[in-house]
Order: sequence, then C-alpha cells, then structure tokens
Amino acid sequence: MALGKRVTRSRLGRAVLVWLYARFASFVFATTRWRIHGREDAEALMGAGQPFICAFWHGRLMLGPHGWPRGTPIHVMISRHRDGENIARATRHLGVVPVRGSRTRGGVAAGRAALRVLKGGGYVAISPDGPRGPRMRVQPGIITLARLSGVPIVPYTYAVSRRAAANSWDRFLIALPFGRGVYLWGPPLHVAADADEIARERARLTLEERLNALTAEADRMVGAEPIEPAGDAAQAGQSRTGAATGSARP
Repeated sequence: MALGKRVTRSRLGRAVLVWLYARFASFVFATTRWRIHGREDAEALMGAGQPFICAFWHGRLMLGPHGWPRGTPIHVMISRHRDGENIARATRHLGVVPVRGSRTRGGVAAGRAALRVLKGGGYVAISPDGPRGPRMRVQPGIITLARLSGVPIVPYTYAVSRRAAANSWDRFLIALPFGRGVYLWGPPLHVAADADEIARERARLTLEERLNALTAEADRMVGAEPIEPAGDAAQAGQSRTGAATGSARP
C-alpha cells in the first residue's frame, strides 16, 4: 500500500500510469465493434459552423473522447484536482484541450474560459454531474453557460458490452476489450438568453432526463445492466437549489 501511494504521488509514477491508461483506453476502443446513432444533429451544427456544448456523464469519461469526430478540437472542462490533471494528460493526444476548473476549484475562471471558447466558435464538453456528483444529476452550471453563450447543449453517451463499474461515486465505467459498443447522440437543447429561474430549472431537468434516457438506451443496446442515477430526482433537485451559486459559471 505504501509503495502504491509513493508511485501515484510521484511525478514519474503518475506519468507512467497515465501513459498506461491512455494506451489501454485506445486498445479497448480499437478492439470494440462500434455503432454510432443520432449524430446527425451534431454534424449539422458542425457543418454550419455552430458551436455547442457536449454533455456527458462523468462515469462515461473513459472512451468518451474517442467517439468525438477526429480532426475537430474539443475543449473539456476538467477538475484542477490531481485526478483531473491525470485525465487531462491522458486525453490530450485525442485532440482534447483541457479547460481546468470545477464547482469547487477555479469554477468561475473555467466558466469564463469555456464561454470564450464558445463565443469564438469552438466546442466545449462538460460532465454536468462532475467532479463529485450526485451521480447522473445535472448541476446548474451547464445551463448558465448555455444561456450566456447562446449555444445549444447536445447530450452524448456511450456503452459497451464488456465492462466493469468502479466502486466510486460516479460508478466509473471501465470498458474492456473485444466487446460491442455504441455511441449515442441526442437532439440539441436550447436555453433562452432571457430564461428565468423556472425556465432554467426546467431546462436542467430536461437535460438530466434526456441524458439519463440516452444512457439507459445505450446500455440496453449492448445488453448491459443500466447504471442508475444517484438518489431521487426530486431530492437531488432540492439539494442542488442551495448549491447553484457554487456551480462552475462564467
């Protein structure tokens, strides 16, 4: 245990682990038989030069970047925690540009940076339940970013038939090689610039419902047991009311 801690805390040890993780993820992606559904709306937005926010659950991060169209840079909001730094390093070779920050660390600065990317015509990906949950429950920051930027939110997820789920708050999906996989994209969700509190909450719930339904459908398509959201939707919403001011926002 002490040796393991020394490895993960040393710069060289983390670099080796990140390299191994990135190689393993790429190997799993390459050895999985993939299908893609519902990307037409996202491709139409890209073809029109319309930026958007890509929303995916934190637990589906491992192969999420691999399903993004190659050659199109994507900025991903990643926590400033050490784990976030490891994720940022592991995904840079896929064209991912990290935007560092979260609800708890540098959220305001990261939100402003994401807003600049969107205003400049770029694409931003956010896990709206990260970095600490509740699992598969949308936090308000992504709705605020969509309202201020004037761009739509596009739900996005994936599932694989060969997998394990980590015993973590997000039940992180560990994809395994030689299975079947599917990437699913949902229709864009628009948030009006003048949306009041009620409209913003409605948009938050709509995104949460769509992304959860999309994820459950992806699991069903590969014959996997769905991973359920944390707690009750009403309870999660109540706990979120007081946390809105702490969310990552421009």
